[in-house]
Amino acid sequence: MDQLMDILKRNQLSVTEGRRKILELFLKSDGALAHADVEKKIDAGFDRVTVYRTLQTFVEKGIIHNIPTTDNSILYALCKDNCEAGHHHDNHVHFICDVCDKTICLEHVAIPEVKLPKGYQQRQADLVISGVCDDCR
Repeated sequence: MDQLMDILKRNQLSVTEGRRKILELFLKSDGALAHADVEKKIDAGFDRVTVYRTLQTFVEKGIIHNIPTTDNSILYALCKDNCEAGHHHDNHVHFICDVCDKTICLEHVAIPEVKLPKGYQQRQADLVISGVCDDCR
C-alpha cells in the first residue's frame, strides 16, 4: 500500500478508489494487461470510460506503458521507476507466449540501437518477440 501511495503522490495524482484499485492490479500482475482484463479483475463496478481514462492518465504520467500487439490492440504494463510524465524509458523487449498468451516485459533485454537514415529521428522503438515462456516450456 505504501508503494501505491508513493507512486500516486510522486505523480501528483489524487488517490481515488479507481486509481488505487487499478494501480494495485498492475503492482500485483506479473504480465501485461489489456483494458478488458483490467475491467474484469478490478471487479468494482467502474464503467469502461473510467477505466480507460485512468489507464490514459497512468500512461501520460509514466506509471504504465503501452505494448503493441499483432492485432493492433494495446496492452499495458507497469513502468520502471525512471519513467516520468511524457518521457517513457521502457526500452526493453516484450515477450508474448504462444501457449499461455501472457505478455512479459523483459526489462534486462534492451532493444538494439537501429541506425536510421540521415534526417530521420527516432521517437520510440518497440520490439515484441513471440515464442514459449519458461513456465510453459
